[in-house]
Amino acid sequence: MKVSEILQVKGSILYTISPDQPLADAANTMAEKDIGSLVVMEFGDLVGMLTFREVLRALHDNQGTVGAGTVRKHMDDAPITVTPDTEVNEVRRIMLEKHARYLPVMNAKTILGVISFYDVARAVLEAQSFENRMLKAYIRDWPAEAEAAD
Repeated sequence: MKVSEILQVKGSILYTISPDQPLADAANTMAEKDIGSLVVMEFGDLVGMLTFREVLRALHDNQGTVGAGTVRKHMDDAPITVTPDTEVNEVRRIMLEKHARYLPVMNAKTILGVISFYDVARAVLEAQSFENRMLKAYIRDWPAEAEAAD
């Protein structure tokens, strides 16, 4: 299974923010939309990712408030990206090794979406469920021993 298949199921909604927006605006958007990340775009290019991890770090650093800083101050300015052709097993490995819960999907310089750890887990579970159903059907329809001896 490839990343492109996950994006087809997930859909194409992409939430973005400018790096010069206040971090408080980003936190409000994330809370209102019930999302864990925002793609940071500037002049049409991906320049970073902001996740709940960075927001929590800002809360910690500012004694319980997000402070007056901008998204640029807190964002990950070198996010790990994948392509639509990246295999899901490779995505799983990257996410686990790099502790990344959200990965932007890029086709050259064009962002196609973001896949989350949840998206990957759901896709793998659905693929395994389908395979299990096919195996059970195959076993159920297996010819009986007595029929094979005739």
